[in-house]
Amino acid sequence: MDEFQRSWLLAQLGPDTDPADLERRFFRLRSVRAVALEVLGERRAKLLADPLKVTVDGVVSMDMQENLRGIERQIEVVRQVPAPDDPQDEGEASEALAATWLVPTRRYR
Repeated sequence: MDEFQRSWLLAQLGPDTDPADLERRFFRLRSVRAVALEVLGERRAKLLADPLKVTVDGVVSMDMQENLRGIERQIEVVRQVPAPDDPQDEGEASEALAATWLVPTRRYR
C-alpha cells in the first residue's frame, strides 16, 4: 500500500485507525475500497451487537441510532467515491499527449 492509498483510507475511516491493521487488511484484500468497507462493516456490526437505545429512568439515556445511520451513510459514500486503486473506466474521456513534427510548407504562386 502506498502513501496515497493510506491517506485515502485514513480520510475515510478517521485518523485514529491503526495503519498496521490497514496494511494487513490490504495485503489480504488487495483493494483499499474493500479495506474501508470491511472496517466500516465491523464498526456497524459492533453497534448492532449492543442495544441501540438504553434508558435508565432519571439517571441516563443513550441513543446510538444516529451513530448507526452515520456509519451506514459513510458506507454508501465509500461505495460511490472513486478509490485510488480503482481501474480507469474506458468510457471516460482521457487526456492524451501527442507529439508531431512541424514542417515548413512551400508556397506556390
